[in-house]
Amino acid sequence: SSIGVKCAVIVGGMDMMSQSLILAKKPHILIATPGRLVDHLENTKGFNLRSLKFLVMDEADRILNMDFEVEVDKILRVIPKERRTLLFSATMTKKVQKLQRASLKNPVKVEVSTKYQTVDKLQQYYIFIPTKFKDVYLVHILNELAGNSFMIFCGTCNNTVRTALLLRNLGFMAVPLHGQMSQNKRLAALTKFKAKNRSILISTDVASRGLDIPHVDVVINFDIPTHSKDYIHRVGRTARAGRSGRSITFVTQYDVELYQRIEQLISKTLPLYETQEEEVMSLQERVAEAQRIVKM
Repeated sequence: SSIGVKCAVIVGGMDMMSQSLILAKKPHILIATPGRLVDHLENTKGFNLRSLKFLVMDEADRILNMDFEVEVDKILRVIPKERRTLLFSATMTKKVQKLQRASLKNPVKVEVSTKYQTVDKLQQYYIFIPTKFKDVYLVHILNELAGNSFMIFCGTCNNTVRTALLLRNLGFMAVPLHGQMSQNKRLAALTKFKAKNRSILISTDVASRGLDIPHVDVVINFDIPTHSKDYIHRVGRTARAGRSGRSITFVTQYDVELYQRIEQLISKTLPLYETQEEEVMSLQERVAEAQRIVKM
């Protein structure tokens, strides 16, 4: 704003009318999600992208995925052919048909590294445990590393909510974040975590990309990611911009193959996170009680 550049953020879950008023002021830079941008292109009078000069796709591998196929095609049809297109991602797709959809002309590829890497200042560990003891081990690690701020990744919205309720029951300051929450609730959860009012953010992969929260000390993959590339995005929430951080991935008897794929992708064999079984199991009774309350 100090150099007179007007920006607008246009995302779903927020009021269309107030967004239309912002668009009427003709911002120089528009930051938008594909779905909501299409809504405005189709329904907001006087709004178009005919004078667009630059199209930037952040997390391009995700946006060029089939999830956004219809929306991206609609946007590409109505923007000028003469433009600059820039694609960014930590894990870029190699599939030619996906890249063709971005309608690139004479593309130039710039990469920091040819193989998928995690940063050196990130200490990565795994812990091998039976499924039924995941909750107990999680509580033990949160106690052991108390004083840090955590992001815990779960595989489903349901497990995110369940884990948040369980931890709250045990006295932890935990807040959930997942795709079934309204935009306002998501922002409220993030604000609490960013302001350090909550030390634990429990999330689905909705928070694995694009979030820059400087004070995240530990990332816990409570549910192992089904796509190994998502691992890189998840653990990238800590050890950002030269800071150090650590990640711990829970591996159960059902996750061995997925875990091996992750090690293969990052070309690293991760060390085991050391725990004392007796110490962990001393929490079993309290955790079982909290599990019962959550089920009620």
